[in-house]
Amino acid sequence: MLKHSRADFPKGFLFGAATSSYQIEGHAMGGAGRTQWDDFAVTPGNVTRAQNGDVACDHYNRWPEDLDLLKDGNFDVYRFSTSWARVMPEGRGAPNPEGLDYYDRLVDGMLERGLKPAATLYHWELPSPLLDLGGWRNRDIAQWFADYTEVIMSRIGDRVWSAAPINEPWCVGWMSHFLGQHAPGISDIRATARAMHHVMLAHGRATEVMRGLGMQNLGAVCNFEYSVPADASPEARAAARLYDGYYNRFFIGGLFNKRYPDDVLEGLGPHMPDGWQDDMDLIGQPLDWFGINYYTRKLIQANDGPWPSHEEVPGPLPKTQVGWEIYPEGLHAIIKRVHDGYTRGLPIYVTENGMASDDRVVNGAVNDKARIAYLDAHLGQVRRAIDEGVPVNGYFAWSLLDNYEWNHGYGPRFGLVHVDYKTLARLPKSSYHALKDALAR
Repeated sequence: MLKHSRADFPKGFLFGAATSSYQIEGHAMGGAGRTQWDDFAVTPGNVTRAQNGDVACDHYNRWPEDLDLLKDGNFDVYRFSTSWARVMPEGRGAPNPEGLDYYDRLVDGMLERGLKPAATLYHWELPSPLLDLGGWRNRDIAQWFADYTEVIMSRIGDRVWSAAPINEPWCVGWMSHFLGQHAPGISDIRATARAMHHVMLAHGRATEVMRGLGMQNLGAVCNFEYSVPADASPEARAAARLYDGYYNRFFIGGLFNKRYPDDVLEGLGPHMPDGWQDDMDLIGQPLDWFGINYYTRKLIQANDGPWPSHEEVPGPLPKTQVGWEIYPEGLHAIIKRVHDGYTRGLPIYVTENGMASDDRVVNGAVNDKARIAYLDAHLGQVRRAIDEGVPVNGYFAWSLLDNYEWNHGYGPRFGLVHVDYKTLARLPKSSYHALKDALAR
């Protein structure tokens, strides 16, 4: 049972659950085009057991059952994403009628169940033909993304409750082009600098398009980690500050201050695309809300390598299945910092928060006590921020379903609902039932 309930939060506070298209839909169905994740997964060594999203959770066919789970769980909002490659299989040109019809049905299904549709336009499933043209390294992607935005939102934009262009730009820019851990698996600082700026530019163009369509309640969603020096040395403090710079401050600084951090530009500046400074007004146009994705903290120490000259150090706190430290206080700190330094009164939503655990079905049930404790602790930190005057208007758990966890394949389980990947049967976990009860109170 959760200690917190709906009654502990202000009237109108929204509770939801989040998913993403490639992770649950089943990308081999419905006329979707090939994505960079299909290519990445089939390349040996990139993804655990070379698993991909061909079937995933079969949400493409089972969406009525999954929306019923949201309704029956007393959730208010379903945060979902649309697949660029499903809507436009080549990334440009003719749309896929089956894809547009699918998202039509999905949005109508949410509304029929009293759920607010919270749409994200991009959750990493770049169409392969666009990767052939340079992907996020190519400035033209901002216009390609704008065209895709026009196609999908001309179809469903009149019915979605909210929309955000791109989920977690850090993952698109840094994780995928510097660390090489996500598709397209590049480790190149020049590619990184360009991808990090172009993803921001695409955000700006998509927002512009949606405003032109008359849409409202438009926002942005960034992921944050709470970075901590691994020791008391000046070198560790500087390393943690720089980690915070390219992970947290780069993107939110562009969105709300129309500038990137000086310490990050010391490394990325020589590799940025020509004329990038001229794009900052488009990137920093007004938003209606801001979304925070938060999972963990990181301990950082300096090393003798090239810029950014640091590395992560294992911390002492309890960890999730994927090795992430559980540090709820970091969510409060991030919320306060975002409000005080950037959004300054704009509504804030916690758009993702959750944990991976090695959940097993025992006697027909999944008793995920650790997840219940995790959710409860983080909800407590949200309530703490609200009590301090921060306008946090909602909290969305990651994730509704166990799903394809990118380079980890189908091993980590983040869901409130267990998915048997052989039969695709859904089984609500104890955390789902605990949230259902809490949201009824």
